[in-house]
Amino acid sequence: MDILTLMLISIPSGLLGAIAGLGGGIVLTPILVTLGVPIKYAIASSMVAVIGTSSGSAAAYVRGGLTNLRVAMFLEMFTIAGAVTGAILTVYVSSKPLYFVFASFLIASLIFMRKRILTELPIVKKQDRLSSWLKLEGSYFDEKLGRVVEYKITNALWGGVGMIFAGIAGGMLGIGAGIFKVSILELIMKMPSKPSSTTSNFVIGMTALAGAGVYLFSGLIQTYLVAPVIAGMLIGSMLGARILNKLSSKTIRIIFVAVLLYSVFLIMYKGLTL
Repeated sequence: MDILTLMLISIPSGLLGAIAGLGGGIVLTPILVTLGVPIKYAIASSMVAVIGTSSGSAAAYVRGGLTNLRVAMFLEMFTIAGAVTGAILTVYVSSKPLYFVFASFLIASLIFMRKRILTELPIVKKQDRLSSWLKLEGSYFDEKLGRVVEYKITNALWGGVGMIFAGIAGGMLGIGAGIFKVSILELIMKMPSKPSSTTSNFVIGMTALAGAGVYLFSGLIQTYLVAPVIAGMLIGSMLGARILNKLSSKTIRIIFVAVLLYSVFLIMYKGLTL
């Protein structure tokens, strides 16, 4: 593959990653493998490219007040703990049954997310004690609605437990855990779609940065492959950052559900062919 082809196929992955909060790796990796890139090199390239996606959109999202940094910092420690646990379990436990466990979680997320597609904003009337103590709340200006949206987060403890689960999924299966993180932020912690996508994007970038070092020292990161992929993902993520706040929550959820369906198929296919 030439540099231009790699860049062009990476742009839509970065765009989807920035809008849906997925990082884009789960979209890009199968495409690279289909085009003949060995799976380990494809995963390593996607992992590094996720940093580009997160970096390209994070600045705009933070500046625009869409990313909830307090929530991101709280959940990051759970995600990292889960990723480390997943890496350790990979050595001792067969991952084949886990593909179906994680696929079941995504199917459940799909069912509940489908019911929320028409709901523009979740309403949290009362926070739990931990969420209130941590002051997990925020606000942002919604360009689509034309007003400031204030929201509160609930179920902080269960959200943390869910993020451990998401970290384990990412660590064991070599997939982007953003699909799990957005589901947890929206379904468990009741965060609106736009801040959940942007906060997930921020957390993914920090996690990927730690994982990229492992791939670097293992020799799986190839400059000729990674450079155009990062460039394409960066362009896509910057476009996504400009588009996100102009979309309705319904549109974002439809995009997310579409990628969720794709992810369920991909994970189950991996489990059956492992």
